[in-house]
Amino acid sequence: MAKNTYKTGEKAPESGTYKVDSLVSGGSSQKDNTEVKVEKGEQFPPSPSSNEAAHWVKIS
Repeated sequence: MAKNTYKTGEKAPESGTYKVDSLVSGGSSQKDNTEVKVEKGEQFPPSPSSNEAAHWVKIS
């Protein structure tokens, strides 16, 4: 099953806890294990550790 990923700036389809899956630039996100709570309709933020655009994945 493919995981749904969401890009920085997109609106969250549902409320939940999300974490960085990868950086849009292709850089390593291994140092970024920050989890953020995003409410439905809120925009996904940049990566908290690098402040770069990121791909987010829902974890709960």
